Amino acid sequence: MNEPQQQQPIFGIEKIYVKDLSLEIPHAPDVFLTGEQPQVEVQLHNEATRIGEGPYQAVLTITVTAKAGDKTLFLVEVAQAGIFQIRNVAEADLEPLLATACPNILFPYARETVSDVISRAGFPPVYLAPVNFEAIYLQRLQQAQEQAAPKIEIAH
Repeated sequence: MNEPQQQQPIFGIEKIYVKDLSLEIPHAPDVFLTGEQPQVEVQLHNEATRIGEGPYQAVLTITVTAKAGDKTLFLVEVAQAGIFQIRNVAEADLEPLLATACPNILFPYARETVSDVISRAGFPPVYLAPVNFEAIYLQRLQQAQEQAAPKIEIAH
């Protein structure tokens, strides 16, 4: 009795690269003459798409905005991308893998690029704190389930 062998899941990194990078210092050189402490805001966005019949491209976009009052000191946006070989993975496991494992791999590269660009722009470096992509994914799932749940209204 020969049973077909279950193919082992494959997860591999083909390539990691900076897909897009931008730096804006709209009020230069005046921003370098003020001594105000900036307020720094960080936004993350993660997406993944299949490339043809083969691998997946995951893109982690980090936007860092520093403001002093209502004046923007700088805005940096980095789209760190990777091409990942993912095969023999159950469909149910694919989305969590793309939403957690891929950005976990890309984040250190994006963090280094952000810090480097901000330093090269003449500002003190911004060091991004670690991100728990698993928690973000689970929170997003929970929000989707809550929005999909039927609302029951009780009339008095």
